[in-house]
This record gives sequence, C-alpha cells and structure tokens, in this order.
Amino acid sequence: MKKYFTFMAFAAATVFFAACGTKEEEETTKEAPKQEETVGLKIAYVELDTLMSQYQLYKDYSEVLTRKGNNIQKTLAQKQRALENHAASVQKKYESNEFTTRDEVERAQASIEKEQRDLAELADRLQSEFAMEQARINEEARDSIQSFLKRYNKSKKYDYVMVKAGDNLLIANPKYNITNDIVKGLNKRYKIKPEVAEQIKASEEKKD
Repeated sequence: MKKYFTFMAFAAATVFFAACGTKEEEETTKEAPKQEETVGLKIAYVELDTLMSQYQLYKDYSEVLTRKGNNIQKTLAQKQRALENHAASVQKKYESNEFTTRDEVERAQASIEKEQRDLAELADRLQSEFAMEQARINEEARDSIQSFLKRYNKSKKYDYVMVKAGDNLLIANPKYNITNDIVKGLNKRYKIKPEVAEQIKASEEKKD
C-alpha cells in the first residue's frame, strides 16, 4: 500500500478580499449626498500568483510544508519496503516448506495483515495531520492578509478588493492593480515565527 503526500498550494485562491469599509464608514456613505453615490464603486484587485510568490509568509510556510510532506513520504516508503520484505520472506519460507505446522503459517499471515493495517492507519493519521496543518496555515495567511487590507483600506477606501487568479477576471484594468502595494505592506509587517525559522534553518542545513 502506498500513500503519497503532495504539497497543495495555499487555499488563498478561495479568499475573497472583502476590504469593505467599516460600519462607521458605511453609515457615512449612507448620509452622503446622492450625487456622490452616482460615482460608482471603487474596486481594486490583487494578483494571486504574485502575492503567493512574493509574500514571505507564503514562501516560509511552503518550505515548511514541503519538508514535512517529504518526511512523511520517506517514513511511509520505508515502512512499505519493510512490509514488502517481510511478506517476501514469509512467502519464501512457505515455498521452501520451512513452516512445520499450519498454525505457524497462520501466525505469519496474521503478522503481515497487522502490519498492513498499522501502515494504513499511520498513513491516514499522517495525512490528516498534514491536512490540518495546511488548514491552520491557510487560515493564518487569510487572517494576515485581511487584517492588513482593513488597515490599508482606511485611507484607500475601496469598496471591494478582488483576487485575480488565472482568468477568473476576464478583464482587469492594470491601473486598479494594487498587488505591489499589498505585497510590500505585508512583507514590511511580517515577522517570521521562531519555530518556523528553526524548521527552515534545519532544512537548509540538511541540504548542505
């Protein structure tokens, strides 16, 4: 049995950057003269690919998750090989008539079946832990971006800040692209967690 873990991109593509004004700002808007309301919505967009490739939080956690995924693959591959070697050994012993009783054969088969179940349970547990870690990081990234946008939008006052991912926005005027501003602001604000820095350092040392 083989389980493969692949690093999935952060679920940032599902984030809707709703950088709408605060309640106080909305009330102010309602009280504004009607001629101002006819101006229309103020909308900007952020390019997801650029955000994910340049925001340091994404780069740091990508390194951490990739390393963790590789370690999981290595662990499961080692246990899979051990199981296959054990099964081959039992088969060889059976073909060579080295088992003296039926009970010995059944015990050997039961041992292999237990190892298979244990491996399947381990793979499921590691996969679940990995998915939970991804979800936690995705949530942290979303909170970080949305928190920054709320502060950023106090002066910019956009009604909406959209995500441009692939061709989800068929037409987007470049003058409404605020990606560089957002990336610059996020990176200036970002502070790597000590435990993340340690994991990255350990990974780099292993590469050397």
